Amino acid sequence: MDKQVELALAKWPNVPHCYGWLGLDARGVWRMRDQRAQELGLLGDKITNVALCGFINRNYQFDQDGNYYFQNGPQRVYVDLQSTPYIAHLDPARGWVLHNDAVLPRCDAVWMLEDGNLVLHGADVLAQIDDRDMTAALTELRFNDQPISDEFLLNWLENPQVGLTFLFNQRPVPVQLTNLAELARQYRFISKPIQL
Repeated sequence: MDKQVELALAKWPNVPHCYGWLGLDARGVWRMRDQRAQELGLLGDKITNVALCGFINRNYQFDQDGNYYFQNGPQRVYVDLQSTPYIAHLDPARGWVLHNDAVLPRCDAVWMLEDGNLVLHGADVLAQIDDRDMTAALTELRFNDQPISDEFLLNWLENPQVGLTFLFNQRPVPVQLTNLAELARQYRFISKPIQL
């Protein structure tokens, strides 16, 4: 957390929290959700200011209930998640990098969602792979240590079986089929925090 944020928290400890105004889309882009976007269920406008995105990324956290938020000075700005709490991008030099520019150091589980998206879990991070990197990610799928075809994958989605793996840093990790709601339950994250 930024030092200026810690100082603001100490100075103003009882600032009301903010809900619905900030979103993270399935490509790892921060979105400003004005009243209209909230009312219509829209993603909102992309936040393109590099300094602001960096500030949000550095102060992105979660609470004990599984709500993700950005600590904006003394105020918690809760985040509406379009998919998982983190989004992973493939960087040729660094490997799988999260939307907040942290490298995913390891992967302990891989989930394929019913829509075909892949989700990586490791180091207390649950990250859906950005759809723009799915072509590269699919080349890392193996069955009995062999690359798979598109036809095999479509059949596997209909009848998942043990043996499908994903190569993460050259290490095979088993792939299981699930859905986003089940992942939210299992890993305890709230897609749309609400004020109680």
